Amino acid sequence: MRSVYSWDEILPSEQIRTLAEGLPVEYGIRGADALQLAAALVWCRERPRRRPFVCFDERQVAAASKAGFTVRP
Repeated sequence: MRSVYSWDEILPSEQIRTLAEGLPVEYGIRGADALQLAAALVWCRERPRRRPFVCFDERQVAAASKAGFTVRP
């Protein structure tokens, strides 16, 4: 059976680290969560509108939603 889900792997970079630095204060998330959100922002070229974000952590869900992603549990 073929999966309907796919993903892109975003490798750590200086751009992600730089972007992630301000996210804990801005969105009230932890450091590792900031790296995940920063990677998602890099993936969508910092245009998250209508882009999917899958997560089960409530703080991360709130941060991704506030950033403009469409959050899917």
